[in-house]
Amino acid sequence: MTQVVLGENEGIDSALRRFKREVSKAGIFQDMRKKRHFETPLEKEKRKAVARHKQNHRNRSRYR
Repeated sequence: MTQVVLGENEGIDSALRRFKREVSKAGIFQDMRKKRHFETPLEKEKRKAVARHKQNHRNRSRYR
């Protein structure tokens, strides 16, 4: 769980900005989006295939 402790003279705006940054770094929003709707096995396999393709492309371009 992500927590942000307010500093003594810290405004709510900066604390909210820090909280949003921590939540995005933890990957909570991505996890929420994935679990929002039921995903059929075919959709799941397609998503994983696209992720594998992107990862392979990154790895190939890294060694050129």
